[in-house]
Amino acid sequence: MLTITIKQGKEKSLLQGDCLIYLSAIDKVDGKPGERMQSGATALVQTSSGQFLARAGFSPKSQIRARVWSFDPNEPIDHAFIKRRVKAAIAKRRPAAGKPAVAGHAVRLITGDEDGLPGLLVDWFAAAPGYLVCQFLAAGVDAWKVPIVQTLLAETGCRNVYERSDPLMRKAEDLPDVSGALAGDEPPYDMDMTEKGVRYLLNLRTGEKRKFG
Repeated sequence: MLTITIKQGKEKSLLQGDCLIYLSAIDKVDGKPGERMQSGATALVQTSSGQFLARAGFSPKSQIRARVWSFDPNEPIDHAFIKRRVKAAIAKRRPAAGKPAVAGHAVRLITGDEDGLPGLLVDWFAAAPGYLVCQFLAAGVDAWKVPIVQTLLAETGCRNVYERSDPLMRKAEDLPDVSGALAGDEPPYDMDMTEKGVRYLLNLRTGEKRKFG
């Protein structure tokens, strides 16, 4: 198993619930050669004395070497875990989920660390025909892209899922700069949006905003 040992004294932030593990806090990484270079692999994180701290998604070339999935030693990181986290995030915001059915509004369904899915952002633009726009900004969530998308489709009923790349964030994680439809159709280049009474055009593929008209 891939194992990350934290330097003595550097475990305090993890014990306080911080989910980011920086390269500077790591004493060593043990595992098979292939595991130590596998982007998104699940690693066991331990103290210098071998005490369990967390399980985390590993990013072998990032300054943020790992992002915590769970602090529970009895919780495996598998398809069922990922689906539970996605479903819980959507359920938490379900009362607001009716809003995007109104043209010009959107709902942030998943907000990374806040939802226990570090590096994942998902926005729902549900005005017909509806689009889910995802950003996979860390190696851990990128490795679980398929079950994440499957659960989004099942829980929202939306047929169109689009991946929007953030080139700088993905480069820092040594991930390729990719954008495109993960399910259904690609979104339009411009969508008429209203935010705080201001009307503008939003390019769903890039996130760029332009003044309306």
